[in-house]
Amino acid sequence: MKSNHTMQQNRRTFLQAAGTVFVIGNLPLLALAQSSATGKMKIGIIGSGRVGGAVGGAWVKAGHEVMFSSLNLDEDKKLAASLGGGARAGTPRESAAFGTVLLISVPYAALPSVGKDLGELLKGKIVIDTSNPIVARDGDMAAAAREKGAGVSSMEFLPGARIVRAFNAVGYARMAEAAGKKERMGMPIAGDDQNAIATASALIRDVGYEPVLVGTLAAMGKHLIPGTPLAGERSPDDVRKVAATLK
Repeated sequence: MKSNHTMQQNRRTFLQAAGTVFVIGNLPLLALAQSSATGKMKIGIIGSGRVGGAVGGAWVKAGHEVMFSSLNLDEDKKLAASLGGGARAGTPRESAAFGTVLLISVPYAALPSVGKDLGELLKGKIVIDTSNPIVARDGDMAAAAREKGAGVSSMEFLPGARIVRAFNAVGYARMAEAAGKKERMGMPIAGDDQNAIATASALIRDVGYEPVLVGTLAAMGKHLIPGTPLAGERSPDDVRKVAATLK
């Protein structure tokens, strides 16, 4: 029969091992908790055009560290220099590796390439997806994505990412001005991962909007594109009223 001393040693060893597994398994959540505690997060922007530049710029002003990236590194460097503070520039791969949270804002036709080129860096990360399938610009793949639903299509193009669709149908100029307005407009969002939704919601508030969860990516992600009833700016209550009429 084992002695009490041996049993206590075994119990301590088990608890130490279990604690190690818990810490390793929850590193992303611990990193997010630490970032939230300090008020700063590391955000990677994949596609620093009008929307990515406006939203990323608002996050820099809110005190976050933001790395901008696109197909034109020189322009990204100019943008980062103009913002100062925690702004910097890098390649899309560097930006994807840098950010605890990523914002992807590219023409929808480029989304499959983003998923292919950055796939291993996207897995498990919170991705705010602003990209919209526009048939006139993106062709047949956009028509297929709109029929299937942009939320579902984005999940297929970015497998393993914890996607929240947001900033999909508001003008970029309004995004840049939102933080300075007294009244907060509602920002409809769709997602499946509760932690991702909570983190994205906090960042959306930093831009100057009040996030309104309208549903899952499959059920409501299809409505978060230009030309739908949820497009444009309205109060949070009005966003909820409109969303309640949609299927």
